[in-house]
Amino acid sequence: MRKPASLRAHLTAATPELRRDPDKISIFVREGRIVAAGAESLSFEYSYTVNVVLLDYAGDANALMVPLLAWLRINQIEIFENTALRQKSIRFDVEPLNKETADISIEVDLTEPVVVAAGADPASPETTKRYTVSSPAEPARVGALTAAEHWEVWFRGELLADWDFPATEP
Repeated sequence: MRKPASLRAHLTAATPELRRDPDKISIFVREGRIVAAGAESLSFEYSYTVNVVLLDYAGDANALMVPLLAWLRINQIEIFENTALRQKSIRFDVEPLNKETADISIEVDLTEPVVVAAGADPASPETTKRYTVSSPAEPARVGALTAAEHWEVWFRGELLADWDFPATEP
């Protein structure tokens, strides 16, 4: 699975507080499932909830949410395109610790296709099959943002977050 590490890298790079202290962010994968069809291929899809946990976070919540949404526009666009997914795919909880900090938990439902292609191994006997596994990039969408840009998020004159867009895989 490549998306949890990609999301962590993106949020850490985009958010000044996390750049200063990357140990404040943890990523967990929950409720993982393998979705496989009865086709001849062994290809499948990972389906899971990624849980982003921020401890003692003193920044603005928008400094997390806007970069998260930008990352999702590239890596899980169907959340925006499907009304049912839009309503339930991104969830969060906040536990205030004091006047300045909070623990924040963000859950996002993600999927990742895995292509398993069968082929012969030229160095092995004919009875040996070789399987090549790959994780294809998300399909490009019509009207998707493709030009590289630098994005900044400002609130009341304060820079909350900045990153290069589109979000890239690590």
